[in-house]
Amino acid sequence: MKVAVAKYPIGTPADFEVFVARQRAVLEEAARGGARIAVLPEYLALELAATFEPSIAGDLHASLAAIQAYRDAWLDLYAALSRELDLVIQPGTFLTDIGNGRYRNRAWWFAPDGRRGFQDKLQLTAFEKQTGVIDGGDALRVIDVDGVRAGIAVCYDSEFPLPVRAQAEAGARLLLVPSCTDTDAGARRVEVGCLARALENRMFVAQSVTAGEAPWSPALDVNTGEATLYAPMDRGLPADGIVARTRGDALWAIADLDVDALDASRRDAQVANDRDWPAQSKPSLTHARLDDGR
Repeated sequence: MKVAVAKYPIGTPADFEVFVARQRAVLEEAARGGARIAVLPEYLALELAATFEPSIAGDLHASLAAIQAYRDAWLDLYAALSRELDLVIQPGTFLTDIGNGRYRNRAWWFAPDGRRGFQDKLQLTAFEKQTGVIDGGDALRVIDVDGVRAGIAVCYDSEFPLPVRAQAEAGARLLLVPSCTDTDAGARRVEVGCLARALENRMFVAQSVTAGEAPWSPALDVNTGEATLYAPMDRGLPADGIVARTRGDALWAIADLDVDALDASRRDAQVANDRDWPAQSKPSLTHARLDDGR
């Protein structure tokens, strides 16, 4: 199955129709490349804040409240594009009002057969905590795409091994990581997390990123990183764990991910972290004691 991950330059759509036109053009490019799954980045829906006056777009709380007016149309848009393009779409995240002035950073997915669902971001970054209005999620899910199970880990969530391990144990062989980072250190942290999750679980990881600058937005101000498809570093797989990666102005990185070959590689693996994972849970290894050398 071909998977496409986007390095998406943040724009300033004048209205929702302009946003729709760009999403169609972007996803049509992925479909022309043969992709079955397309992953867009975290916070992409906040681009819609640009359709409001600067006093709203430049105020995070005001922009979160304002973009809720687009939520139903946003959902309908990606459901329609999924059907039309025969493409499973993970359109990044939409910070969704859950009542009482609280929001969740929600990563939806849409399938051509009309199925849809979401995974909320579980762990909040310092920025998200400081907003005072964003809550972490409380449920973990996997989805089925043409017989291949996939999980979603939103940006920072990719840096935590246990929830992703639970998705792997539920059958996930692919992890979708919509991300948004504004420093080189942040981009590297997510990269390291993605590589580690691929290694530990013998799974493919598909990370999308935001790109460019949006000084009008407190959340999308500066963006860095490259969209990347990762695999475990083992025999028959890329030694550096990189299957495909965007360069320069490239919008998409697309590669054919062979899940059956990935599973078969366990038989001839140099190491099999996924198979050996339970060994670290021996009672004698779950706590460390001070060795004073006596």
